[in-house]
Formats: sequence, C-alpha cells, structure tokens
Amino acid sequence: MFVDTAKVFISAGKGGNGAVSFRHEIYIDKGGPDGGDGGKGGDVVFEATENLNTLIDFRFKPELKAAHGKNGSKQNKRGRSGEDFVVKVPMGTLVKRKGELIADLTENGERYVIAKGGDGGFGNAHFKSSVRQTPRVAEIGEDGDTFEAELELKLLADVGLVGFPNAGKSTFLSVVSNARPEIADYAFTTLTPNLGVADIDDGSLLIADIPGLIEGASEGKGLGDAFLRHVERTAVLLHLIDVYSNDIVGDYKTIRHELANYSAELATRPEIITLTKTEGLDDDIVTMQADLLRTAVPDATIFTISSAAHVGLKEVLRALRTQVKEVRAEAARVEASDDEDAMLPTISLSEKQIADSWTVEFDSEENVYLVQGDKIEKFARRTNFEGFENVNRLRDIMKKLGITHELNRKGATGESVIRIAHHDFTYLEQ
Repeated sequence: MFVDTAKVFISAGKGGNGAVSFRHEIYIDKGGPDGGDGGKGGDVVFEATENLNTLIDFRFKPELKAAHGKNGSKQNKRGRSGEDFVVKVPMGTLVKRKGELIADLTENGERYVIAKGGDGGFGNAHFKSSVRQTPRVAEIGEDGDTFEAELELKLLADVGLVGFPNAGKSTFLSVVSNARPEIADYAFTTLTPNLGVADIDDGSLLIADIPGLIEGASEGKGLGDAFLRHVERTAVLLHLIDVYSNDIVGDYKTIRHELANYSAELATRPEIITLTKTEGLDDDIVTMQADLLRTAVPDATIFTISSAAHVGLKEVLRALRTQVKEVRAEAARVEASDDEDAMLPTISLSEKQIADSWTVEFDSEENVYLVQGDKIEKFARRTNFEGFENVNRLRDIMKKLGITHELNRKGATGESVIRIAHHDFTYLEQ
C-alpha cells in the first residue's frame, strides 16, 4: 500500500521538576540548599531517509511521544534529560501544523526538531544568595510542545512521467530502470506512484511514474488529483502520448491544462514530449503524428520511442539528463544568490527584545488582568502556584520587568486577579 499523507499526534517530553532540599549532614550546621535542577524533556526529531518511500507506518502508529525529563534531587543532583524520539521519514516529507509548513525534509540524513521538550525547573540551590540563605523555592518543569501535525510526501525525482492512462509510462519505466510497476493493457493499471533509477552513460536519473491523468484530474476526477503533488518536485517532465491517439494535439493540450490548473508553476516546468508504442506503425504515420505536434507546439522537444522494442530510449534519457543538469544548475545559482541577499544587513528587533516584550490588558468580562509575553509566560509555566514563596518570586520578576508598574497604572489593586499562561493569582499576597 502506498500512503502519501498522514496525521500524527506529536508530544515532546515534559521537563523534570526542580527539588527543594537542604543538606543534613553530621557536624555541618546550616548546610544550605542542595536541591538539584530537573532534566530537560526529550525532543521529537524527524530524520529523512532514502530507505523509506511511504508514510504508511504512521497510519498504524499515529502518536509520537518523547520521554519526560527526570526530577532533580538532593545533593545538587540534576535529573536525567528525557531521550529524544527520532522518527524516520521518507525524503520529500513535509510537516505542517494547522496548515502551516514547519519542516521540509529533502536530503538523506537531514534532521529537524519538530517539537521541543520542556526545560527542567531549577532546584532551590539555584536561588541561594547572600540575602536568601534558605530558599524554599523550586520551579516545575515546562510542558513540551504538543500538537497534531499533518504529514505529506512529495516524491523527489529528476523526471516525472505524465500522460493519459495507458500511455506507456509504466512500460517505459520498467524498461529503462529497476522498477517493476504493474503493467496491463487497460487504463488505470498504475494506482500508486513508482520510482525507478535509470542509468545512462556515466550517470543516472531518478524517474517517478505518476498514475494516469484524465481531463478534470486537477479538480478531483480520476486518480490524478491525489498524486499531482508528486510532479511538483521533479526537475523535468516527460510527457508520454500514445502514438495511436486519434487526437495527438488534443491529448497533449488536455494534460497541459490539468498541470497548469493544479499549479501555475508546473506550466513553466521544462518538458520533453515522447510518442510511445511506435513498434506497430509505419514510419510515415509516426512522422505525421510527430509533425502534428510540432506544428501545435513549435518549441517542443519531441521524440518517438518503442519501449517494447527498446527503440529511441537512450536518446530520450540523454536529453532528459542534459535538461535535468541545466535545471539543477540554475536552481543552485538562484539559491546562492538568495544566500548572498540574506547576508545583507537589516534592522530588526533582536530575539531578546522580542522575548522580553509584554502586554497588559484588562478583561472586563472575567474581571482579570491578562499579562502576555514570551519571557513572563515562561516564568509562569515554571512556577509552582501551590507554594506562596514561588508565587512571590513570580511577583518579583513582574516588578523587575516593569509589569507591576503597568498594572498599577491600569488600576490593579491588591485583590485583583492576574492571569499569565492560564494561571490565575492575586496581585498581592493575601
């Protein structure tokens, strides 16, 4: 079974809690705090591999969870970090969250942290100072990233075979490569994309056979709408047309229309046209059919082949390889140019400025003051609200960041309720 889309639930590990502990050893008076920090939660990491070509495994294992970090303990012992969960995916896998692309894994061995584990909380040894000799404050570990992700596979190939059903795509692929697609003398024999490697001269081409397209495929008819995505990443299209067609030009234009209707960028993709199954026709008829196409598409590169008789295949493969090299070289040049542009100096807010920023708004319906901001929310998530010393520490942080001043300006009083990262507490200790 070929599967090229899947939904998974991803959960990174939670950070371990910091410990509250004091040294209790004989002959050591007032040993001081020795509570260790919690360990970091494990990340969920995706790694692209050339050994997979389907997402079917995720249909049977839709939950991907990394290990939690361990809690800190006495004697300043830090909790063990949770082990990362490394997930193997096929090359060409896209990972989306709520429709937004977060990762595109295209190279063998490429890794990407999809979900980050939560940081471990500090133990009370972290809060010792000259004025705070016996801190009873410790942080709880942060939750790791948790969300549902959509996975989509777009085959990575040099050449994509397109054309009507039964145009000879699978036969061509089986003859020029090591692929063994199902072949029969009826339409829609190929129900899933197939990949094959074709050797030519001193190089090779990775070729993808896309299930046959029909008129209206881009709008959901036939099989094409499910597999057109696999054409998007091919460098060159090989458009195969049955030489026995009663309307060579019409067949060509129909497929071109479906490609353009699916993606405007596909309309500009380099293309080579090939008339197939020529072994059973006179040369004059084959030439006439080719001339009809040349008249309709004067700039096209057109070949005539017979996969069954192994006629004209090397010429097509050489032309494809030359075209693929040109496309890849141009793509590399554009990428290098983009990298140079990225090095130009720009004026923007630093990550620290963004993290330190915050807002205070009063919600009249719930009668609470909403405090938002990356840094203050991170502190709130790591605060154990069951201990008053922990909450007072959060109040001190709010004062240092200037949030307390803004709350006073907006009319907050001692009994006002403050909400940060879904945690509610009073403005002042009750």
